[in-house]
Amino acid sequence: MIRKIIRIDEEKCNGCGVCATACHEGAIDIVDGKAKLVREHFCDGFGDCLPACPTRAISFEEREAPEYDEKAVEEAKRQKSGGAKTAAHQCPGAAMREMNRATKAPVQTASETSELLNWPVQIKLAPVCAPYFDGAKLLIAADCAAYAYASFHRDFIRNKVTLIGCPKLDDIDYSEKLTEIFKKNEITSVTVVRMEVPCCGGLEMAAKKALQASGRFIPWQVVTIGIEGSILER
Repeated sequence: MIRKIIRIDEEKCNGCGVCATACHEGAIDIVDGKAKLVREHFCDGFGDCLPACPTRAISFEEREAPEYDEKAVEEAKRQKSGGAKTAAHQCPGAAMREMNRATKAPVQTASETSELLNWPVQIKLAPVCAPYFDGAKLLIAADCAAYAYASFHRDFIRNKVTLIGCPKLDDIDYSEKLTEIFKKNEITSVTVVRMEVPCCGGLEMAAKKALQASGRFIPWQVVTIGIEGSILER
């Protein structure tokens, strides 16, 4: 089948191995000092390895390749761990977690408490399917928006499932993954919070493209935050 898959430029590759670690599916190995895509059917085409590469040796291409085999990936992970059941992501920092804020007593501190309901929050690390997505109000936010807008948790994260990203730094197209999230879960609304800077337009466009591609009617809005911390448009 013709599908999107990664391509590794061996001339640019320095053999650091960071991409092999970043690839949670185990599609990449270091062979003779160079990164190689040795298991094409393990590559899901989401490109977690792209932003990890320090020499930008990895890119996407569309070509004939075997279909992504999720069952084979999970079986390989079980064998590697000695038969123990593993999570979808081997990295502990990417393990899915759901925080039930309603049943936990608030932490008594001078500052506001966190309103975050889910983990991980990075779009590139987030699972496509998770229990917290069903019936969720989804927040898709520029990662720097929370630093610019002082009451970000209270005004935006509260009661929403949060995904964040920066299209300029990640250098990947979020729309495909967001499309799958919209298709496979019952999302009830989408709020996109972006910064006023032009590069943030990529986040807004990815969300819009994904909503259209999903074929679902989901109410959505875009909020623009100014660099000085005010809401410019909503």
